[in-house]
Amino acid sequence: MASSTPPSLAPSTTPSRPGYLRAVRASAWYDLLVTAGFATPWTYTLVHDALSESGGGLGLGTLPALGPMEMLYANLMGSVVVVWALLRIVRPLAVHGLFDGVARTLFASWQAYALAHRAPRWLWLFLVVEVSFGVVELAPWARARRVGLAHASA
Repeated sequence: MASSTPPSLAPSTTPSRPGYLRAVRASAWYDLLVTAGFATPWTYTLVHDALSESGGGLGLGTLPALGPMEMLYANLMGSVVVVWALLRIVRPLAVHGLFDGVARTLFASWQAYALAHRAPRWLWLFLVVEVSFGVVELAPWARARRVGLAHASA
């Protein structure tokens, strides 16, 4: 009888647990530290001003003035990412790394889009981290999928 689990998600082909789960947890700590300030209007005002001042001082660009919709989107993003980070810190699972890698691919895509449309250049720092963690979290799944498909076709 055939398994209902796709070869790419079969337990025997998931990324190796100890090192991979440390990477999942490390990416979660990074997310928590970087996005906690986005989660409330009061903290985001401080983060916004600090990013604008430091970006302006370094010649890397400033953020536009804060309006209620920008604040809302920053707070929504910050709240969701903080909860997602806490889940991966408290209970890291290999599948959390897979989904986080997919989310990082999306975040990196939108950051690249913003940079292509003249976002402040300091955003490159965040893009590099997103891509780096995305590769770390997705590469083992790609390898596991190739191994799983090879075993399935043998």
